[in-house]
Amino acid sequence: MELVIRTFENADEAAVVALWRAAGLTRPWNDPHADIARKRTVQPELFLVGELAGEIVASAMAGYDGHRGSLYYLAVSPAQQRRGYARAIMADVERRLEALGCPKLNLMVRRDNTAALGFYARLGYDEQAVVTVGKRLIVDAPTPP
Repeated sequence: MELVIRTFENADEAAVVALWRAAGLTRPWNDPHADIARKRTVQPELFLVGELAGEIVASAMAGYDGHRGSLYYLAVSPAQQRRGYARAIMADVERRLEALGCPKLNLMVRRDNTAALGFYARLGYDEQAVVTVGKRLIVDAPTPP
């Protein structure tokens, strides 16, 4: 079955949050609904979902700041993994970013997520000699699991 990749729509929110939870992407300190609301105001055309027979089974949230692209929330339903859907949605993200003139895409992977690191390595991504630092400017309320 072919994955249909399209831009996120408001009606997709519950299904996307459920997908992120099933894929283990949510954390108590990040409110996924707030993350979606924020993304809907900045480059919403780079928030993608993948559908099979009308069911959302994949997502990717990308951005481009004029210097580098970023990727977050790449997810594929656990029941649909290893079928090329992550590769397909990544290729779509890369095409869209390249069309905007984006020269490089950065993403963060938790060090213990060896499956994801292997996946990205197979797509040509390599570990960069940088340290990611962060500072929370807006604290989201904790969300239930």
